[in-house]
Amino acid sequence: MTRTLDRADIQGNILSAYGKLGFPKGRSLVLTVSKADAGRAFVRAVSARVTTALLWSSARRPTPKGLTLQDRPKVAVNIAFTFSGLVALGVPTRTLSQLPAEFIDGMAARAAIVGDVGPNRPETWDAVWRYSSGALAERAHILITLNVQMQSDGTPVPELQAATDWVLGLCAASEGGVALRAGHGVANAPWQEMSAIMDRSDPSAPKPSPTEHFGFVDGLGDPVFEGQYPPEEEPAKVRGNGAYTPEATWRPLATGEFLLGYPDEAQEIAGAPVPNAFSRNGSYFAYRKLHQNVAAFEGALAEHAQVFQQVAGLADLDAAKATLRAKMVGRWDDGTPLMAAPTYAAWQARRGTAGRPNDIFDFTYVRDPEGVACPATSHIRRVNTRDSLDPLFPAKGSASTLNNRRRILRRGLPYGDPAASERGIIMMNYCASLGRQFEFVQQQWLNYGLDSNSGNDTCPLVGLHGAGAKFVIPSDPASGRPPYIMDRLPQFVETRGGDYFFAPSLTALRMIGDGVIDPT
Repeated sequence: MTRTLDRADIQGNILSAYGKLGFPKGRSLVLTVSKADAGRAFVRAVSARVTTALLWSSARRPTPKGLTLQDRPKVAVNIAFTFSGLVALGVPTRTLSQLPAEFIDGMAARAAIVGDVGPNRPETWDAVWRYSSGALAERAHILITLNVQMQSDGTPVPELQAATDWVLGLCAASEGGVALRAGHGVANAPWQEMSAIMDRSDPSAPKPSPTEHFGFVDGLGDPVFEGQYPPEEEPAKVRGNGAYTPEATWRPLATGEFLLGYPDEAQEIAGAPVPNAFSRNGSYFAYRKLHQNVAAFEGALAEHAQVFQQVAGLADLDAAKATLRAKMVGRWDDGTPLMAAPTYAAWQARRGTAGRPNDIFDFTYVRDPEGVACPATSHIRRVNTRDSLDPLFPAKGSASTLNNRRRILRRGLPYGDPAASERGIIMMNYCASLGRQFEFVQQQWLNYGLDSNSGNDTCPLVGLHGAGAKFVIPSDPASGRPPYIMDRLPQFVETRGGDYFFAPSLTALRMIGDGVIDPT
């Protein structure tokens, strides 16, 4: 059966990645509540402007049958809360006590689980996040995200500043009950600026690029779940991004893997705080500010490319460098997966062809059990194992229950000027279970190598790289060439802050704002 979601009750940034929908600019604001009544009044005011998941009207496509549309806003407004924030807003103790332990703890308290140690430890985070393990009254309570369209010169539309001023006005009206917390970045900015990297090849008409600061096309491979897309769009969207079946087809994942109050892949509705309306149509997410050390990344590539060229028998240094990049990520710079183009020559032959082949999403690893084409320890093979963990792999391939229960929706935008040293990405990782999904992937698949048969080797791109960190690139035994070991990997990505948040439904926002949550 086709699942129909109450889109008017769901916050819009859960179902859709705004950056892909013409909103390449944004800001995130962190606030603290010191007076519960003032905080609830603030929530009531913001709730009236929250952008829901109702589809936007578009001249490029007909109205999907049976769906209500809304006009495309200039600015999308969304709100979320930490556990400390729900306490500060006066949510009843019985409701609070039934929230997940990892959400109650907060991200900083679980640093060892998610790899926030060494260069990622909370003591090194931006000031606005550094106190997140201190007293409840001093922690981040509310996150407001503003995603906006841009003007023809590549700057945000004026509505971004207008919306920011509106939030600041609500803080002023609270008479100290709600306060903006500064401390983003090295300059301790009052808020976190976000922006797609701009393509300025035509200075008169800059346009947003889909790449991140390491130079890869980003945002590919996001999971598709039941009800996320209209029925007529789902078959095309789900290929490669849903669950792979024993019949070698794709189906959407269960809604309950991402939205609370629905059956999940185990056909269970996970336990949730009472009353049920408080959590239904909501979701949890891990907000992560990740600094990308581009100089270290490019330096490691330059150091290894010359030797790798000789070992792999590649034609030139450019081919060696591009291949190293692809082997680390599992995709070439333009998003083409190694499973579709396993060699530099195959990738070059595809470039410039019209359209985007569907195999950029639609692929499995059953043909590559040893990781000769796409290393089993590459980034994309770790975060979405597809069919690799099927008990019958490689004799038979279908997505295992283990993989289907670890998927995460990724939202966010880059931050920082491409010419600056301080740059990276703001990631919001949505899921129904922070422990079973986000934390499991971080701990077991990114920062450990057992499931990819690589011992303690971590993800070559975003993993925690201690002394002796390495990445092994297998070779085809038929070639007679040895595997290549990228050793002494420096730290490419460092955590700059974040926390765990709950993004409630519109119904729950009204309950929080009105102070009428009845857990009985």
